[in-house]
Amino acid sequence: MNLSNLAPAKGSVKTNKRLGRGYGSGHGKTAGRGHKGAQSRSGYSRKIGFEGGQMPLYRRVPKFGFKNINRVEYTAVNLDTLEKLAAEHQLKQIDPTVLAAHGLVGKKDLVKVLGRGELKSALEVKAHAFSEKAKAAVEACGGTITTIA
Repeated sequence: MNLSNLAPAKGSVKTNKRLGRGYGSGHGKTAGRGHKGAQSRSGYSRKIGFEGGQMPLYRRVPKFGFKNINRVEYTAVNLDTLEKLAAEHQLKQIDPTVLAAHGLVGKKDLVKVLGRGELKSALEVKAHAFSEKAKAAVEACGGTITTIA
C-alpha cells in the first residue's frame, strides 16, 4: 500500500443531493421541501425544542430543586495525599500553589484538607479550609495549619 492507491472504504462516501437542479435530478421544482408552508420558505428556522405543537419535553417535565448561588466549591485533599507528596518531594511546607504545581488541584481551586489517612511528618499546611479531624492530625504530629482567607 502507498499514497497513490489510498481510497475511502466502499460505501463510506456519499455524493450530496443536488437540490433544485431540474426535474431529471429527482430533486427539482420544490427541492425536497414540499408545497407551501413556513418550512418551504427561505429563512425558516424551527424553535429549539418545538415538537409540532405538542407540549414539548422541557415543559412536560416538572422543575425541582435549586442552585445555591452562595455555594462554595472546595477541592478535597486528604492527609494520605499530603503525606505521599511530602515524602516523594521532601517538602516541609504545603500550600495550594505546591498542590497545583504537582497537578493535584487547579490553579484557582479552593482547597480543603480532609482527614482520611495518616500523617507521619510535621508539615506546615496552608489551605482554604480544614476538617476537624485533619486539624487534629496535623497538630498531633507537630505540624502547623494556616487557613487562607
